[in-house]
Amino acid sequence: MAVERRNRPLLTGILVISVTSNVPALLDNYKDQFATSMKLLLSFFIAITAIYLSLYTTSLPNKVLLQLQLLLPASLQEYLLHTTPITTTNTSQTTQSHPSYTPPTIIPISEMAVPRAIRQVFLAIEQAEGAGARVRRSIGTAKLRNFSPFLMLDHFTIGRGAGFPDHPHRGQETITYLLSGGVDHEDFAGNKGTIGPGDLQFMTAGRGIMHAEMPHENPDGSPNVGMQLWVDLPKALKMCEPRYRDLRATEIPVATVDEGRVTVKVISGQSHGVDSVRDLAYTPVWLLDVTIRPGGRISQPLPQGWNGFAYTLAGTTIFGSSDSTRPVKEFHNVVFEQPGDFVEASVPDNAEAEARFILVAGQPLDQKVVQYGPFVLNSQEEVYQAMMDYQTASNGFEKSRNWESEIGKRMAL
Repeated sequence: MAVERRNRPLLTGILVISVTSNVPALLDNYKDQFATSMKLLLSFFIAITAIYLSLYTTSLPNKVLLQLQLLLPASLQEYLLHTTPITTTNTSQTTQSHPSYTPPTIIPISEMAVPRAIRQVFLAIEQAEGAGARVRRSIGTAKLRNFSPFLMLDHFTIGRGAGFPDHPHRGQETITYLLSGGVDHEDFAGNKGTIGPGDLQFMTAGRGIMHAEMPHENPDGSPNVGMQLWVDLPKALKMCEPRYRDLRATEIPVATVDEGRVTVKVISGQSHGVDSVRDLAYTPVWLLDVTIRPGGRISQPLPQGWNGFAYTLAGTTIFGSSDSTRPVKEFHNVVFEQPGDFVEASVPDNAEAEARFILVAGQPLDQKVVQYGPFVLNSQEEVYQAMMDYQTASNGFEKSRNWESEIGKRMAL
């Protein structure tokens, strides 16, 4: 103890000299720490604001909310791991998920087959979307959620000066079906092209893609009209490499039913002995474009256990069997119950016009869905990570740094 006391003045002197000689360095260090703390505090405030808005605000434009969340730095990850999910949906009806995929069970039409009942019918209300585009959204709204594997369905109309300029995706597939006009596409990997009337493009976003979708400028000035369906990817394929598959109108086989009164474009799946050319999405989906002329009728089998719906494009279609029918006009979504073997549709003999609808069915995925804007993952942590990856141009978004599409520049013209 005595030795310790004798050494104190010496140690104190050393300490004073050390501190005095390092005062400038210490002040600089404190300034850096203060600046870092303020940045962290500001970022944390932005994070809390974004979480609050995503939980309690539905009217604020998605673009604003997305920009708020893109400001989050990677250092905030530790603070966000235990927050409430942004937008979480769970599938109410599920089956085995891909890639442990088993071929669908399809019951042939017979006296033992059971028609699918209608769960709900509702009008798709037109609204603004993107930059100047108009869409009728019937999946991904309060009217229809929790309908795995489907995330969103838009019936879009885009004209000159409108479109969907540069934007990212992760974790889903999109199916774009053009009804009229043309749509140009370009992404950060150098892929580009145009689809025309009756063509389709299947895009797998996987771990990350940044692209633009802009209307083709038609010589007659007519708008470009089509459908875009977002399909969830199985969890095991969320981080797969992105890919594209185009299907031209001339490649789509056609089934003829009821002595020519019904035609079915078999885009994906099968109808009355006609199979589609190829499977175009990772998640199993059937997509049929059905036209029924006056007096025509069709009974279309769907895979057992799959979720299914019809979106009406023209005319009035009678859905249902003889003892339970419902007339449905254009621009409505008809959601079918999952139990049952087939969907029945017809148009009366005295109808003034033919009817047209797309019939879609998909294998439900047994997984949680956390979606915010263009990012569709299985947990809130994965959504935040996607935002960080996009912000820092990493982990799948490397090519997005300083990238601008040529077609997206049309918006500035």
